[in-house]
Amino acid sequence: MTDKLSLLLYRTVPGRCLLKVLVSPGVSRLGGKVLSSDISRRIVPWYISKYGIKMSDIEIPADGFSSFNEFFTRKRKDVALPKSMENHLFCPCDGLLSVTQIRADSCFRLKGMPYSLRRLLNDERLSSFLQGGTALIFRLTPQHYHRYCYSADGTVLHSRRIEGKLHCVRPVALETVPVFAENSREYQVIRTTQQKYMVQMEIGALLVGRISNHPIPKGVCNVYAGEEKGCFEFGGSTIVLLFEKDMLHLDYDLFNEHCSGHETPVHMGQPLGMLLK
Repeated sequence: MTDKLSLLLYRTVPGRCLLKVLVSPGVSRLGGKVLSSDISRRIVPWYISKYGIKMSDIEIPADGFSSFNEFFTRKRKDVALPKSMENHLFCPCDGLLSVTQIRADSCFRLKGMPYSLRRLLNDERLSSFLQGGTALIFRLTPQHYHRYCYSADGTVLHSRRIEGKLHCVRPVALETVPVFAENSREYQVIRTTQQKYMVQMEIGALLVGRISNHPIPKGVCNVYAGEEKGCFEFGGSTIVLLFEKDMLHLDYDLFNEHCSGHETPVHMGQPLGMLLK
């Protein structure tokens, strides 16, 4: 969703009225069915051309993609993922990376809209625990590969799914409802092999955005860097990694990019830094 469209939908009364209709469960389900239907496959060539998507390394079914969503969640023939390395942190996806420190008053911004860590996690205790740590935010654009993996070896201690909320359309809500925190999101609290804690979160976008994570056993479960975690269907757009204080030593070049305030292009499996004990 473009910044201009975001401003229209969230900062004008007609836009917020339209938004209430667009994000209703019925419209979202209908949109999902359309993008998973046979007729939606006609969009695929146009989408490839518009966004210049490289297809030479993609697994293409013998009869072509059966729907737009099958194309959007496409798999690569050979995914060069890292072998598990105990002290390393790896990039979970292709995307544009920004880095920020977590403070008590942190107010992160996405597409010009603010959200707090407490509201994003919907967990005051966890957000307090992460104060002083580091947040890595990966923004996926339409041309990016929309499958993602775990970033580090560890043990999943807790999984949570938070359904998106509808926005109030009253003008009083204009400046008080953080867009990002209202989207659906899923996250896992992971204890790394260094016996410290991180969060890996996926966030779905407006309309039919859907997070499709692979199921894991209930209770405590071990995961490994490079292991596929899931994929975004159309509309899914962001992954966030959160680390407790003094846990992450970021790669030198990425640290310099962070200091310059730029988004950095990254790819899945790329080393991002070291996890400290």
